[in-house]
Amino acid sequence: MPPALAQEDPEAPQPEQAQPPVLPVPPGAPAVPGAPAADIRADDDSNFLLLREAARQNDSARIQALASRLPPQYPLASYVDYYRLKPRLREAAPEEIREVLRRHEGSAIAERLRADWLLELGRRRDWTTFEREAGTLAQNGELQIRCYALLARASRGEPVLQDARALLTNPPAYGEACAALMAQLAQNGQFTEADLLWQLRLAGEMNATGPARRTASLLGASDTRAAQAVDLPAVAMARGIGTTRAEREIYLVALGRMARSSLKLATVALNKNSPKLSQDERATGWANLALAASIGLSPEADDYWRRANGARLTNEQIQWKTRIALRKGDWKGVRATIEAMPAGLRAEPAWVYWLGRAHKAEGHAEQARELFERIAVQSNFYGQLAMDELGRMVTAPPAVAPVTAPELAQAAANPSLQRALKFYALRLRADGNREWNWGLRGLSERQLLAAAEFARRNELLDRMVETSLRTRTELDYAQRFPAPHFEILRPTAQDLGLDKAWVYGLIRQESRFIQDARSGVGASGLMQVMPSTGKWVAAKIGLDNFVHDMLNDLRTNITLGANYMNMVLENFDGSEVLATAAYNAGPGRARAWRGRLAEPMEGAVFVETIPFSETRGYVRNVMANATNYAAVFDNKPQSIKTRLSTIQPRGGSSVLP
Repeated sequence: MPPALAQEDPEAPQPEQAQPPVLPVPPGAPAVPGAPAADIRADDDSNFLLLREAARQNDSARIQALASRLPPQYPLASYVDYYRLKPRLREAAPEEIREVLRRHEGSAIAERLRADWLLELGRRRDWTTFEREAGTLAQNGELQIRCYALLARASRGEPVLQDARALLTNPPAYGEACAALMAQLAQNGQFTEADLLWQLRLAGEMNATGPARRTASLLGASDTRAAQAVDLPAVAMARGIGTTRAEREIYLVALGRMARSSLKLATVALNKNSPKLSQDERATGWANLALAASIGLSPEADDYWRRANGARLTNEQIQWKTRIALRKGDWKGVRATIEAMPAGLRAEPAWVYWLGRAHKAEGHAEQARELFERIAVQSNFYGQLAMDELGRMVTAPPAVAPVTAPELAQAAANPSLQRALKFYALRLRADGNREWNWGLRGLSERQLLAAAEFARRNELLDRMVETSLRTRTELDYAQRFPAPHFEILRPTAQDLGLDKAWVYGLIRQESRFIQDARSGVGASGLMQVMPSTGKWVAAKIGLDNFVHDMLNDLRTNITLGANYMNMVLENFDGSEVLATAAYNAGPGRARAWRGRLAEPMEGAVFVETIPFSETRGYVRNVMANATNYAAVFDNKPQSIKTRLSTIQPRGGSSVLP
C-alpha cells in the first residue's frame, strides 16, 4: 500500500478506482518530457493486460505464451519477468529468483517479488533462506513478513515477546504468518494466558472471526463458541458465561458485540451475571459496553466508563473514553486518559492537541504552549487548531522558486515515474500509484517539487498533490491546493452563494481532482455524486432527462454536486461541519449526531466525536482544506476555529433523503 499522506489525515477516504484525466497542456507550456513512447504496438498492451490477468489466475502455460509475445523493449518488461516467475515461486530454484531480483534491483517490482518470495519461504518454514533474503523487510515490510521474521527467531527459542506484543495489534490482518507466530509463542510459553485473552478481546472488538476462533483454540476453548461471540452474540450469550477464564472472555466478547446492536440487552445481561465475574472481568465487560455506548453517543457512556475503572483498555476504547470526556468538558479526565495512552498513540497530532487544550483549561499555560508548538508546523486539522490556540492564523506561504527545465528533465527520466505513466495509460491506477510512490523515495524537496510538476504536465493532479505534500520546508500551495475547472465552478458557486474554498476543499478530499473517479459504493466523478443523489438533485433543480452516465460529464457533475452541497448546507442552518458530515455519511446520520446535543458544542469537539472514523477523518480534512484554500483565494489569514464555529442542537425539519 502507498504510504500515508504527509501532513494529511491517514483516515481520509481515497478514490478506489479511477482513470487519470487526459487534458491539454496549458497554453505556452513546454512539451511534456518523458511521455510514454508512441511506437509501442497496441497489441503489445493488449497482450500485457492478458498476461497480467493470467498471472492473477496462476495460469502458467498462458503466462509463458503471452510473455513470449512481448518485446524486450516493452516499457513494463520488468513486470513481464515478474509475471513469468510468480506462479512458479514454490518450485523455482533460489538462484533463478535471485537472478530476476538482480536484473531489476532497486525497482518496485523487485521489492514485490522479494516480498512474495519471503511469504513463500515463510509458509515453507525455510528460515535459513528467509533470513538471508529478508533484509530490511524483516523490520519494515508488510505485517505477515514481520510475523514470519519473529516466528523464525521464536522457532529457535529466542525471546521475541515484546516485539510480538507490539506487532500483534490488528487481528483482521494477521493471516497465516501471525497466526503461526501466536501458536508458537503459546507453545513455547512466551505468550501467557493473559496475552491470548487480550488477543481474543482484540479480535472480538475488530469483528475478526477467524482470529477469534484460532485464539480460542490456543486457550483450549471452543472455537465455534468464539465465532458465535463475534457473529451471533445473542447465541453465545444464551450459552451462559461458562466456567473457565477463556469461556468468560468469550462471553465478554459477545457482550461487547451485542452492545453494538442493543445496548439495553447487553447492560441487562452484564448486570445479571456480574456476581459470577471477577472484578477485572466486570471492569472489562463495562469497558466493552462503554465503547459501544460511546460510539452511539449514548448518555450512559460516561457512567459505563466509570464502572470500567481499572480495566485494561484497547486503543479504540481509550480514545473513545477521551472523546466522551471532551463532550462533557471534563478536561481533567481528558488529560488523564491521554496521559494513560501508549506512547505511539499519545504522540498522534489529535491527542497532542487535546492534551494541550486540557493543560490550557487547567491553567498550565507553558505545558499547553509546548504541545501546541509541537504540531503547529503541520498544515493539517490539528496543526491549524494549534495555531489558533497560539494566536496565529493560517496563511499561504510565499511562492517557491519555479521548477527549472533541468529539474523537470531529471523527474521525467525517473524510471519509476515512467512506468507509472504507462500503467495510468493502461487504466491500472493502483499499479501506477505503487510505481509513482516508489519513484519518490529518497528525493530532495526540489526533486519532489519537480516530480509534482511532472505530474501536472501529464495532467495527473492527484499525483501532483500527493507528491507535493511530502515536502517539509518548500511548500508549494499551487501544487498542494490546485483549483482546476475554475471557470465552471466559480459561477456555479456564486449563483448558489457557496464558499468556493469549501467546495474545493471537498472536491480535493473526494476525488483529488480525478474526473472519472469511481468509489466502491458507486459514487462518480469529481464530486463523487451517488447515482440516487444525482437523480434526486436533478429533479429538484429541473435537470430533465437525467441518466446516471451524466455524472461523468464534468459540468453536470459539478452542477449536481454543488447544488447538493447547497441543499445540505441550508438544511443544517449554514454549518459547514454538519453539511460536510452529511455529504459523506448521509443527512440522516448527521441529523442523528446533531440530535444527541443537549446544548451548543464547540465545532472541533463535535468533529472529534463523530462516530464513524471515515466521516471523522473526512470532515477534518475537508475543513482543513477549506481553510487553506481560503488563505489562497482571499490572500489573508484564516482561522479554522472560526470556520468550525459552534454546533447548535437540532434545528428544523429536514427535506433531504
